[in-house]
Amino acid sequence: MDILNLFTDLPPGEGFGFNGNILETNLLNLAVVIGVVVSFGGDALRSLLLNRKQTILNNLREADQRANEAQEKLNRARNQLELAQKKGIEIREQGKLAAEQEKREAVKKTEEDAFRLEETKQETIRFQQQKAVNQVSQQVIELALNRVREKFKTRLDARFHASVNNFNIVLFRNYKKS
Repeated sequence: MDILNLFTDLPPGEGFGFNGNILETNLLNLAVVIGVVVSFGGDALRSLLLNRKQTILNNLREADQRANEAQEKLNRARNQLELAQKKGIEIREQGKLAAEQEKREAVKKTEEDAFRLEETKQETIRFQQQKAVNQVSQQVIELALNRVREKFKTRLDARFHASVNNFNIVLFRNYKKS
């Protein structure tokens, strides 16, 4: 069908107009309305769709950037975690070594203290033995002196004096030789 023939088929008195009833509109009115909407509204619609497209692309870029930043932060956090774990292991090892060293030093100090105590004990025993020997010697000397005094009191004669003097001279000579 030819478009010009459509306009010629119109009854007289009826002109070109807009039919508001959508159900009663004919194909030509729909084509005109769609053409007007597309020609005038198409640019606006294209502009709206381009703006929406740019907004979506910007949002996607920002999301990618935030995802990359989050990945970098995650990687840094993992690196810090690894460093902290290594540092923890190192500190634990140092603690073990320090504990072992302290243990060895404590054992060594204890052994030295035990050795010194043993020496002190031995010195004390020797001192007590010497003291006991000296006391016994003192008592023996006192007893011997008391006996000598008793003998002196009972036997003070010239022959006894000579034998005592001779005995002391012999002791003195033996002492000088040694």
